[in-house]
Amino acid sequence: MWKKISKKLSRFPARLKVARLLVELGLNISASGEVMCGPVEIPQAEIAKAAGVDRRVVRDTVKTLSGDGELSPIFSNLKPAGPHLGTVAKYLGYGVVEIWADPHRSGTLAAVASIISKEKVSIRQAIAEDPDLIPDPKLVIVTEKEVSGDALKAILKVPGVSRISAY
Repeated sequence: MWKKISKKLSRFPARLKVARLLVELGLNISASGEVMCGPVEIPQAEIAKAAGVDRRVVRDTVKTLSGDGELSPIFSNLKPAGPHLGTVAKYLGYGVVEIWADPHRSGTLAAVASIISKEKVSIRQAIAEDPDLIPDPKLVIVTEKEVSGDALKAILKVPGVSRISAY
C-alpha cells in the first residue's frame, strides 16, 4: 500500500508527510472531504501541526487523495486500529514481548503465539508494525501476564527473530 501512495505523491514531499500521518493514525477522508478518526472530525489545522506542514498542504493532500481513483478507496476506508496496550500494559498487570524479526518472513506470529500458548498465557493484543512505514519494525505481543524466561528463549530461536525485549 505505502509504495503505491509514495509513488503517486513522490513529487510532493509535504503531501507525502500528510498521507503518512493519515495512514499511521488510521484517519480516513469522508465523502465530504473531512479528515475523520472514526466519527470524530479532525481539523486540518491540527493535522498540519502534527505533520509539520502548512494547513493548505493538508487541504491539497485531501483533495488529491480524494480525487485519485486508486488512492481514494484506501483513504476513504482507513480505520484506526484501536488502543495500543503495550504502552499501558504495566498498569493493567499485563506482560509485553517486543520482537524484531525479518518482516517479510512468514510464520513469526504463529510461532510466537504457539510458544506463548504452551504456557497457558492468553494474548491480549498483537501489533505488527508495517515495514514500509517503520524503519525498524517490531512485533508487539501483549499478554495477560508476563511469559517465562524459557518462553523468551524459545522465541529467540524462532527463525528470522533477531532480538526481543520483554517487560
